[in-house]
Amino acid sequence: MSATRLTVVVTRRLPEPVEARMQELFDVDLRDPDAPMSRDDLAEAMRRADILVPTITDVIDASLLAQAGDKLKLIANYGAGVDHIDIATARQRGIIVTNTPGVMTDDTADMVLALILAVTRRIPEGLHLMQTGGWTGWSPMGNLGGRLGGRRLGILGMGRIGQAVARRARAFGLQVHYHNRKRLRPETEAELQATWWESLDQMLARIDILSINCPHTPATFHLLNARRLRLMKPSAVVVNTSRGEVIDENALTRALRAGELAGAGLDVYERGGEINPRLRDLPNVVCLPHMGSATLEGRIDMGEKVLINMKTFADGHRPPDQVVPGQF
Repeated sequence: MSATRLTVVVTRRLPEPVEARMQELFDVDLRDPDAPMSRDDLAEAMRRADILVPTITDVIDASLLAQAGDKLKLIANYGAGVDHIDIATARQRGIIVTNTPGVMTDDTADMVLALILAVTRRIPEGLHLMQTGGWTGWSPMGNLGGRLGGRRLGILGMGRIGQAVARRARAFGLQVHYHNRKRLRPETEAELQATWWESLDQMLARIDILSINCPHTPATFHLLNARRLRLMKPSAVVVNTSRGEVIDENALTRALRAGELAGAGLDVYERGGEINPRLRDLPNVVCLPHMGSATLEGRIDMGEKVLINMKTFADGHRPPDQVVPGQF
């Protein structure tokens, strides 16, 4: 089948260079205005498309896939995470699912360090003082934060992003510890100067900062629950740029409000955009609107991955980033 005959529906606005290239290669229905599709709109799009290009704002479950037309053969996800797509059901219906791994590694790792610095050095509190006119001048004990050098950083999930975080952490003088499904190769551990903990509980009890960098799967849902949060030092900080469902958000809120944790830096939330107001209002919590991969360069790179997957599929070959059930 010629690529120009394939109908592509894109569910959100993408960078202009990406949309322009798609229009050169395919018959494309772009999203305007840039707002999430309703469930009915998404079902209608899946009935008329050969290729659907969704994002994390589109929940594509079994009941929605049951409404897809026979034309739909590829879901080229714009993003690395695919927990919003029922991969197994798609496969049963003969629909290939692809993603965009690897392109946001450095951007997300940068944000991890930004959040660590923001929380431990109390940057948002200082910014608030300046913006509201509350600063009355320097004092020896004013706005004291904590030094990063010498602290223990625990990384939960040592994949691409976790390893990129570890490399940055060493430059700040942090001691790197990690828990992962599989231990890294000895040469990688040596390069990162990282200490592996087989027991997550034991690692949590000894670290000063926790960076969550694992995907959301049934095994990681509420992996950081109330019991595990109680294992951490009252002076410890939690940073999450991965998936909000990994943390029991209510338990985290209670621990922070009770002084059982020193602070948190969050870019993702358990219920998407619905953030617990009792968490958001805490002065020792930095909340960001899912900005971890939000660089123009990263968004264009994601689009180029999508294009490669689409063009490879259209040419009759297996897309390079095909996702299979159980992969994550």
